Amino acid sequence: MQEQLKQLKEQAMAEISKVDEKASLNEFRVKYLGKQGLLTQILRGMRDVPAEQRPVVGALVNEVRALIEEQLSAKEADFEKREMESELAKNYIDITEPAQGHERGALHPLSKVFELLIDSCVNMGFKVVEGPEVELDYYNFEALNIPKNHPSRDMQDTFFITDNILLRSQTSSVQARTMEVMKPPFKIISPGRVYRNDSDATHSPVFHQMEGLVIDENISMADLKAMLIVLMRKTFGEQTQIRFRPSFFPFTEPSVEVDVTCPSCHGEGCRLCKGTGFMELLGAGIVNPKVLEANGIDSKKYRGFAFGFGVDRVAMVKNGIADIRSMFKNDIRFLKQMK
Repeated sequence: MQEQLKQLKEQAMAEISKVDEKASLNEFRVKYLGKQGLLTQILRGMRDVPAEQRPVVGALVNEVRALIEEQLSAKEADFEKREMESELAKNYIDITEPAQGHERGALHPLSKVFELLIDSCVNMGFKVVEGPEVELDYYNFEALNIPKNHPSRDMQDTFFITDNILLRSQTSSVQARTMEVMKPPFKIISPGRVYRNDSDATHSPVFHQMEGLVIDENISMADLKAMLIVLMRKTFGEQTQIRFRPSFFPFTEPSVEVDVTCPSCHGEGCRLCKGTGFMELLGAGIVNPKVLEANGIDSKKYRGFAFGFGVDRVAMVKNGIADIRSMFKNDIRFLKQMK
């Protein structure tokens, strides 16, 4: 049997050296190591080997099996290496050639302005709060001193869903909700999407606002002006000035319209500001005591100021955009110009 094993080893080594493909390698495995393989057949004759010779024969069997398995593993590794080299050769990439350029994207002008305004306010201690876009009439109007049939409602073409449910026309509704649950003093801003039935080059039925509210003791118009100067200078540049003009909003009393020096001509007068040197940008004022009382805040102890503006308007001014509709068309040519 020992002689048979030696002959089998020599035969297997000679045969495996000639194997040149994976299919033949599998046939070789079955021929020598399979259930009906040559080595298995020799092992079946172990019962005829004298007991004293069995350890020697058993060791030789294990040696032959290990050698055959070693050669099989080496051949498999060699075939895998060849396949990989062949695949790499087919898909060769010359890494020394110039790569094709990848165009970098950029934030939408609205997103950039939102980030700038929110970061500026947060740095001044404001907390960001949000509210529903589908709102109750009470929070959108009544809690802000705008009862039903109030003339100021005619200033907004509101999208009503029912008599009591609407698409919010201003983010001031978030301020009303906040005053109900938050105890003063507090400073909040409410950025978000709003809706009005209006559409032309400077108005969109869907647009964006950011409104701010500060409630504390001894608040005055001086506090409002100081805060707005900081915010507008961070938005349009350090040389920016603001001016107040008397106005009317049911939510505030007194109320003002706020103009900023034109970011294009810096107050010298140009086509953008129609030669005035200033641009109307936002509304503001001292919170009406009726609004404080309606929302559970003691108007004798606390006062507040509020401000609000269209973020789309700010984005248009900063980027020289003439038509608000350009920002909602997803025209790649327009977006590339804003990079």
